[in-house]
Amino acid sequence: MAAALGEEVPDNEDYYSLLNVRREASQEELKAAYRRLCMLYHPDKHRDPELKTQAERLFNLVHQAYEVLSDPQTRAIYDIYGRRGLEMEGWEVVERKRTPAEIREEFERLQREREERRLQQRTNPKGTISVGIDATDLFDRYDEEYEDVPGSSFPQIEINKMHISQSIEAPLTATDTAILSGNLSTQNGNGGGSINLALRRVTSAKGWGELEFGAGDLQGPLFGLKIFRNLTPRCFITTNCALQFSSRGIRPGLTTVLARNLDKNTMGYLQWRWGIQSAMNTSIVRDTKTSHFTVALQLGIPHSFMMVSYQHKFQDEDQTRVKGSLKAGFFGTIVEYGAERKISRHSILGATVSVGVPQGVSLKIKLNRASQTYFFPVHLTDQLLPSAVFYATVGPLVIYFAMHRLIIKPYLRAQKERELEKQRESTASDILQKKQEAEAAVRLMQESVRRIIEAEEARMGLIVVNAWYGKFVNDNSRKNEKVKVIDVTVPLQCLVKDSKLILTEASKAGLPGFYDPCVGEEKSLKVLYQFRGVLHQVMSADNEALRIPKQSHRIDADG
Repeated sequence: MAAALGEEVPDNEDYYSLLNVRREASQEELKAAYRRLCMLYHPDKHRDPELKTQAERLFNLVHQAYEVLSDPQTRAIYDIYGRRGLEMEGWEVVERKRTPAEIREEFERLQREREERRLQQRTNPKGTISVGIDATDLFDRYDEEYEDVPGSSFPQIEINKMHISQSIEAPLTATDTAILSGNLSTQNGNGGGSINLALRRVTSAKGWGELEFGAGDLQGPLFGLKIFRNLTPRCFITTNCALQFSSRGIRPGLTTVLARNLDKNTMGYLQWRWGIQSAMNTSIVRDTKTSHFTVALQLGIPHSFMMVSYQHKFQDEDQTRVKGSLKAGFFGTIVEYGAERKISRHSILGATVSVGVPQGVSLKIKLNRASQTYFFPVHLTDQLLPSAVFYATVGPLVIYFAMHRLIIKPYLRAQKERELEKQRESTASDILQKKQEAEAAVRLMQESVRRIIEAEEARMGLIVVNAWYGKFVNDNSRKNEKVKVIDVTVPLQCLVKDSKLILTEASKAGLPGFYDPCVGEEKSLKVLYQFRGVLHQVMSADNEALRIPKQSHRIDADG
């Protein structure tokens, strides 16, 4: 669709920024901006062959932007999905006069059709590796038993159990999926494994069903059936029936979960489990942008308990979370507290301290890497020793901050530099093209700017003395500043109308006469201007709206 509107433009072209209009701009605002740029870039206004060629290119670019934004349908597509939405195959069958919501549904339908053609090429691998560590010798040593044993002065730390599980999903059709999973476990020299195959079919928009077959060396064959069903828009039920065959006979099991949305952020669950360990469990889970709260009560054989947990989510780029929980029942009482934090784009590291009676003290370390989970439960002591609690709490913090400063932070900085360099290389041709367009636009603006300055001087209006755009650095790096900052005095003066300059909330790199001098880095716009004979100065962020003149920009003459 976009190709039919005119000459091809770079994917990062922002039509709103090019026309310097708000994203909520009316048809009248679009038309006024379009007419102004047409007068500036119209090829017939330039006699020089080179300028005429450059004017034709910029004129076509402005015309394409206006064609997209002036049509309600193409504008809705562009607002939701950008230029890639306009290039999606299949839009030619969409009727006109659709609402943005209908357009979104149609776009998603076209995406689903495209995904169905790639189903055979996709899998969804998931895995968990758990390594149990017995470190009780650090705190519960019996020195008198080891006095004559060589090397007994060193604590004995052992790996006493391991568990590995892996699963993959293979979509067969748009409604059918095969899931293959397996696991291996070992503890104190004894272990075993199993393998399972599940076939899932989506029966309708309201539910799906799943058949499961399994076998293992410790347990016999397994046959299971799971059904999910939406009862109402706010309520669903899940039922899982299983038959486990073993040397002791057939052991049936049934688990049913009924869930309901209590409000926008709260879910209520009621679970009934019948079989080897029968139980009734009810829980309420509230999840918001800043917190996650759970309260649960279970009555069952052999375990009955009550559990309360709270998790606070910090609104930082590392997605830091701190959590705490209390669980009390017939087995005793457990208090847990911990934190987790994002350490890279795909990795989250967490640590939890567990203190309980009669369980003792444990430290649980978990690393999520994409769809893989690595879990390390470290059992420190069977008793409630303050020293174990202290080291379990302080030790991981000290190690984390040391690793973050010495390893993680330098690695992320180097990774960011590599990605930035890669981004620069991939966009080098586009940036070169934008630079050439900007330089051509500046040449085309010269005559218009001369007339604007004359008119503004006559009324003591707005004169842009100097303007720079890019990444500003400190005074000790002036050499780098010349590389990362461009002069945009002429383009800004050209946007002055009736002694006013208004820039919208969009990247300034898309404005006529601008380009991005430092891809991937934070940029600012610095303007030194004169209004009514008085100097003013302002600096604004790249995506910040700017309106001048303003009294607050005035430079104090005494300063």
